Amino acid sequence: MMNSEILAGLDFFERDKGIKREVLLEAINNAVLAAARKAVGPAKDLRVDIDPKSGEMKVYAKLIVVEKVENKHDEIKLDLAKKFKNDVQLGEELEVPVTPRDFGRIAAQTAKQAMMQRIRQAEKEMIYDEFKDRAGEIVSGTVRRFERLDVVVDLGKFEAVMPNKERVQTEDYNVGDRIRAYVVAVQNGARGPEIIISRSHPNFVRRLFETEVSEIADRTVEIKGIAREAGHRTKIAVWSANDKVDPVGACVGMRGARVKNIVRELNNEKVDIIRWSSDTKEFVLEALKPAKVKSVTLDESKKNILIKVDEDQLSLAIGKRGQNARLTSRLTGWDINIEQDKSVIEDFNERVGKAAKTLADALGIDQAVAVSLVKGGLSTLETLTEVEPQDIADTVGIPLEKATEIQTAAKRASGSLASTQ
Repeated sequence: MMNSEILAGLDFFERDKGIKREVLLEAINNAVLAAARKAVGPAKDLRVDIDPKSGEMKVYAKLIVVEKVENKHDEIKLDLAKKFKNDVQLGEELEVPVTPRDFGRIAAQTAKQAMMQRIRQAEKEMIYDEFKDRAGEIVSGTVRRFERLDVVVDLGKFEAVMPNKERVQTEDYNVGDRIRAYVVAVQNGARGPEIIISRSHPNFVRRLFETEVSEIADRTVEIKGIAREAGHRTKIAVWSANDKVDPVGACVGMRGARVKNIVRELNNEKVDIIRWSSDTKEFVLEALKPAKVKSVTLDESKKNILIKVDEDQLSLAIGKRGQNARLTSRLTGWDINIEQDKSVIEDFNERVGKAAKTLADALGIDQAVAVSLVKGGLSTLETLTEVEPQDIADTVGIPLEKATEIQTAAKRASGSLASTQ
């Protein structure tokens, strides 16, 4: 008899694991048959019969009916054969039970081993069959254990592995945590199928948007590109062929509800939703927001873009550790170089230089002193005549006596200027 533990195992694995009873019985039959061959001997044709309900196992052999047995493994004596079939004839092939006396214990152990081995094989087959077409989907599971830096996640019937390179380095995972992840691949390797999942893959964000934003799911809004530094920031470019649909607004949702759900799933990773444009210049300006750009210069041959911004916008445009510029470059496919726009400074210096030269010529003073006066707000003859000599001395950093001389010269020049008018 097959023991009750194995019978219970057949029921459990069929009910809970979805492995058909017939598949397991076939594996058990083959294993028990091999055990029977060892126990019975080299019989030509052995068969094992297993009752799927009771678990009773019987071994049968096909023997040739003879007058005198010369090979006990292949032949049976006529008078003994008649106990199984009354009208049996000499030379007839007869199937008779040959179950060894102590075979039950050996068979039960063999059956158990065969069943467990077949279950492991069946589970691997089921993993591959169920998941081979699910690469690119999001799955949910529970963190079960860690293998070095890899995270093993329980998906219910199966396990998945999140390799260290697919983890988000700013996230902590603990045994028992419920997590969602993107199925990167289902590999059928030497050790069987392996489900590889990721939380750092850019397509994880893509799938979250497809789930959360109905306009993306029905293709009213199209995701044109994603650039991501997992755990820190993601830029996603969206577009709609329908002029009446605001692609950015659709992704943000009412009061930001849709993007908030995505950001929550990403553990507060920043998500920039950008309006895609076929015009590279316009697209880059959108991608760099909220930074205000002064000028954009495109080099089509090198796919290089030079961006110029005011000094107060420089750190915003480049981003923390260059992140904003780097993600914009990945999203647009162009090399981005961001510089401070110095044209305003150059214009200012040019105006200062002209005003200083006018003063230097009128007062007969050194150009450097004249520049200091202009930068200090004392840029006209009239202003120099109205202030105290000490103010001039403090502004330029010169002795009071020298400052008095400058003011006197300013009054003289101002007077001569007035007399000529």
